[in-house]
Amino acid sequence: MAKRKEENFFSPENAKRPRQEELEDFDKDGDEDECTVSFTNGTSTLTAAEVGIIESIHLRNFMCHSMLGPFKFGSNVNFVVGNNGSGKSAVLTALIVGLGGKAVATNRGSSLKGFVKDGQNSADITITLRNRGDDAYRANVYGDSIVVQQHISMDGSRSYKLKSETGAVVSTRKEELIAILDHFNIQVDNPVSILTQEMSKQFLQSKNEGDKYKFFMKATQLEQMKEDYSYIMETKERTKEQINQGEEVNEIEKQLNAIRDNIKIGEDRAARLDRKMEEQQVRLNEAEKKYKDIQDKLEKISQETNARAPECMALKADVTAKKRAYNEAEVLYNRSLNEYKALKKDDEQLCKRIEELKKSTDQSLEPERLERQKKICWLKERVKTLQDQENSINQEIEQFQQAIEKDKEEYTRIKGEELDVKHALTYNQRQLKELKDSKTDRLKRFGSHVPALLEAIDEAYRRGHFTHKPIGPLGACIHLRDPEHALAIESCLKGLLQAYCCHNHADERILQALMKRFYPPGTSRPQIIVSEFRNEMYDVRHRAAHHPEFPTVLTALEIDNAVVANSLIDMRGIETVLLIKNNSVARAVMQFQKPPKNCREAFTADGDQVFAGRYYSSENTRPKFLSRDVDSEISDLENEVENKKAQIINLQQHLSALEKDIKHNEDLLKRCQLHYKELKMKIRKSISEIRELENIEEHQSVDIATLEDEAQENKIKMKMVEKNMEQQKENMEHHKSLKVEAENKYDAIKLKINQLSELADPLKDELNLADAEVDNQKRGKRHYEEKQKEHLDTLNKKKRELDMKVKELEEKMSQARQICPERIEVKKSASILDKEINRLRQKIQAEHASHGDREEIMRQYQEARETYLDLDNKVRTLKRFIKLLEEIMTHRYKTYQQFRRCLTLRCKLYFDNLLSQRAYCGKMNFDHKNETLTISVQPGEGNKAAFNDMRALSGGERSFSTVCFILSLWSIAESPFRCLDEFDVYMDMVNRRIAMDMILKMADSQRFRQFILLTPQSMSSLPSSKLIRILRMSDPERGQTTLPFRPVTQEDDDN
Repeated sequence: MAKRKEENFFSPENAKRPRQEELEDFDKDGDEDECTVSFTNGTSTLTAAEVGIIESIHLRNFMCHSMLGPFKFGSNVNFVVGNNGSGKSAVLTALIVGLGGKAVATNRGSSLKGFVKDGQNSADITITLRNRGDDAYRANVYGDSIVVQQHISMDGSRSYKLKSETGAVVSTRKEELIAILDHFNIQVDNPVSILTQEMSKQFLQSKNEGDKYKFFMKATQLEQMKEDYSYIMETKERTKEQINQGEEVNEIEKQLNAIRDNIKIGEDRAARLDRKMEEQQVRLNEAEKKYKDIQDKLEKISQETNARAPECMALKADVTAKKRAYNEAEVLYNRSLNEYKALKKDDEQLCKRIEELKKSTDQSLEPERLERQKKICWLKERVKTLQDQENSINQEIEQFQQAIEKDKEEYTRIKGEELDVKHALTYNQRQLKELKDSKTDRLKRFGSHVPALLEAIDEAYRRGHFTHKPIGPLGACIHLRDPEHALAIESCLKGLLQAYCCHNHADERILQALMKRFYPPGTSRPQIIVSEFRNEMYDVRHRAAHHPEFPTVLTALEIDNAVVANSLIDMRGIETVLLIKNNSVARAVMQFQKPPKNCREAFTADGDQVFAGRYYSSENTRPKFLSRDVDSEISDLENEVENKKAQIINLQQHLSALEKDIKHNEDLLKRCQLHYKELKMKIRKSISEIRELENIEEHQSVDIATLEDEAQENKIKMKMVEKNMEQQKENMEHHKSLKVEAENKYDAIKLKINQLSELADPLKDELNLADAEVDNQKRGKRHYEEKQKEHLDTLNKKKRELDMKVKELEEKMSQARQICPERIEVKKSASILDKEINRLRQKIQAEHASHGDREEIMRQYQEARETYLDLDNKVRTLKRFIKLLEEIMTHRYKTYQQFRRCLTLRCKLYFDNLLSQRAYCGKMNFDHKNETLTISVQPGEGNKAAFNDMRALSGGERSFSTVCFILSLWSIAESPFRCLDEFDVYMDMVNRRIAMDMILKMADSQRFRQFILLTPQSMSSLPSSKLIRILRMSDPERGQTTLPFRPVTQEDDDN
C-alpha cells in the first residue's frame, strides 16, 4: 500500500503502550511479528511535495457558480474557509469530477449534466497537478506541471485535454489520465484521499458497525483486492465447468473447431509476420542508409586530413624558420639600439667637454690631459673587446637553450613511450597470470569468477530455479579444427566467447541475480542471450557462404551443442564469415574481385577484418581464449614481458642520459649566464671610468679642433647607426609579421586537423555499430522470411486437414442420417462412449472375422484412440493448471490475510496513540468474519471510566474520536493529497483546537503531502507559517458571476 516510509508525528511522551486487550485480539488473527509499527520523535526533514499535489483549480459554469478561481494551493496545508454557499464544496466536487470520478461518487448528483449551471451549455474544470523531481511523469513532455482540462456538455458527456506546462495539448484520451493518476497514486474514489460530507455521514457518522468496516476496507484498498480474488476464483470455477463440458463434446466437431481456431490464429500470425517483415525491411533500409552516410563522412574526413598533413608539416617548418629569422633580426636591432644610445651619450659628453675647454684658459695641465686621453683610449679598446666577448657568450647561451629545449622535448616523448610500454607490460602480466591459472582450470581463461559462477548455476538448477540450465561461456563450448584460426575467430566473435544462453527471460533474471554476486558493481558482466533452446541446429545451407578453399567460421568450429551454434548464427552470422589466413589473399578475394555469394566479411590469421570496401587491422596479436597450446602462449608472453622490461630499462637509461645532458647543459648555461653578467658589469664599469675621466674638469689647454673633429665623426657615426637601426627595426617588424602570419596559419591547420581527428573517432565507432546493426537487421529479415515460409506451409497443411475433416464429418453425418434422420444428443461421457464403441467394434470384428477388412477396421480404431488420448492429455494438463492456480490463490489469500492483519494492528496503534493526546483511551475491534468494526472510547482516566460506544459520547467527543480515526487511516494509506470537508463542524472550541493541532502536526511531519481542509470557521487563530495557506471565500452577492477569494498567508514559496 504505502510507497514511502513515513516519519510518525507522535512524541514519545504521548505514545502509549498498546493495551493487552488489543494485542490479544491481534494474536487471535495472526502473529504479531508479521508486521511492525514504530513511532519516532522529531520534526520531519522531508522537503515539499514534488509530484501529484494540486497546484490550482479553475471552474467555469460549474454547479451554481459562473466562475470560481483560479485557486492556487500551497504544497502543504491549505484551508478553504467561507460560509455556506460560498463554493467550498463545489471545489471538492470539481476535484473528484475533474480527475475522472463518477458523478455518483460526489453524492451531489447522478449524472454529469447536473453539474452544468442552469442556462449554460457546458461547464469547464481545469486542474493543475505538480510534476517535478525524479518521480515526474514524462517530464520531457509535460514539464513541471500537468494541466487536466475537462469539458462537460449538457447531454452529460465529457471530454479531456491533458496539457503540458506550456499549454500544449499532449493527449485527449482518458487512458492517459488514468496512467497519470496511477503514476501519482491518486484515488479520487478513496475516502482517505477525498472525504466529502456525505461520505462522512454515510460511514463515519453511521451507527452501523458494518459501515465503519466498509469504510476501513475501502480506505485501505483491501476491498478492491478482495473483489479481485473473488473474480479470479469465479473465473477458475467457470473454467472447470468448461473443462467438464468439453469432455462431453463430440470429438470430430471438437477437432474441427480446434483446427479452425488454429487456422484463424495462424492467419493472424501470418498477418503479424507480414507487418514485421515490412517493419524489418524499413529498419534495414534505415540502417544501411545510416551506415553509408557515416562511411561517406568518415572517408571525407580521412581525405581532408590526409590532404592537410603535408601542408601542416610545411607550415611547421616555415614557422620554425621564420621564428629563427625573427630572433636574429631582434638581436641585430637590439645591438644597433645599444650602440646608438652609447654614441648619443658620447656626443653629449663631447659637446659638453668642448664648451668647458673653450672656457678654460689654464693650459698648465697639458700632461695630465694627455695621460687621461691615453687612458680613455685604452678603456674604449677594452670595452670593445668585452662587447665582442658578450656577443660570443650570448650566442653560446642561445645554443645551450636550444639544446636544452630539444632534450626536454625528447625526454617528454620518451617518457610517454615508457608509460605506453608500462601499460602494455601490466596488461601482459595480467594476461600471463590468467593463462597460468587456466592451466589448472581452462574456464578461468574466461574470467577468474567463472568456475564459481558455473557452480552456482548448477546449484540453482538442481534446486529447480531454472527452466533449462543456462549454457556458457560459449567459448568453452566450441573447439577449433585448425589452431591457426584461433585469433581470427576470436576477432570475429569477441565478447560472445564469454556470453551465456538462457531459454527464456525468467531464466535470464535468475542468472543476472547470480552474476551480481560475482561481478562487483561498475565491472562489465558477460552478455546473456535469450533464445528458445532447440535440439537441432538451424539449416543454413541456402544462406551460408561457400568457397572451395576457405572455410566459414561455422565450418571451422566443432560445436556439439545446437543451442550454442544457433546462438552464434543468430548473433554473429558465423555461416557468412570466411576465414582466409593470408592478408593479401583476403584482400584479393574480398576486394579485388566480387566476394563469394552470401559472404559479408572475412578474417585473416592475424585477426584483421576484411570487407568488400574496407580493411580493419586487429589490435590483438595473440588469442586469449581459444589457444590450445597454453605452455607456448605462456612462454611467448613471458618472453614478451621480458622484452617489455628490457625496453623499459633501455628507455629509462635513455631518460637518465637525457636528464644528465639537460643538467650538464643547464650547468653550462648558468656558467655562461654568470659570465655574461660579469662581462656586463665590466663593460658598465669601464664605460663609467671613461665617463668619469671625460667629466673631470681640465684646466689644461686642449686641442679643441681635435675634439670637434671627433664630435663630428661621432655625429656621422650616429647617423649611420641610426639609419642602420631603422633598417634593422623594419627588418625585425617584417620578420615578426611573417612569423605571426606563419604561426596563425600553422595553428589554424593544426586545429582543423585535430577537429577532423576528433570527428573521425566517434564516426569510426558509429560505423562499426551501424555495420553491426545492418548485419542484425539482415539476419532479422532472413529470420522472419524463414518463419513466414514455415508458417505458411503449416497454415496450408492445417487448411488441407480442415477440408479433410469437414469431408469426413459430412460423410459421418450422412451415414448417421441413413441410420437415424435426426441427430440424437447423448448425455454419456466420451470415455463411456469410447468403451461402448470398442465393445461394438469387438462384436463387429467377431461377426466379420471371415468377411470384413480387419486392417481397415484396426487403422480406424488406432486413429480414434490417438485422437482420444490427445484430448485426454489436454484435459489433464488443464486440470493440473487449475490445481496450480488453486495453490497460488491459497498462498496469495493467506498473504492478503496477513496484510489485512498488519494494517489492522497499525490502525489500532495509531488510533490509541492519537486518543492519548487528550488523555482518552480507545479500543478498535475488527471482526473480519462478520465484516464489522466496533470502536469504543473512554473519555476519562484509564482505570476510572468504562469503555463506551461512540454513540454514548457527546458530539464534540465523537467528532474528536472520528478525527483520530481518520488520522489513523491517513497514517496507513498512501496518497499525495488529503481533502477533508467541514471536519470540525460538530466540535466545540477545545476539541476543535486539539484536532487542529493534531492535523497540523501530522502535516508538518509529512511535508511531501498536501492537505486541503474545508471549514466554515475563520481560522484566524492559526499560527503564522509558510507551510499554511488560507483561501478565504467571500459570500456571493446578488448577480455576481465571479466569486472572489483572498489568500491569507506569507509569500508562497511554490509559485
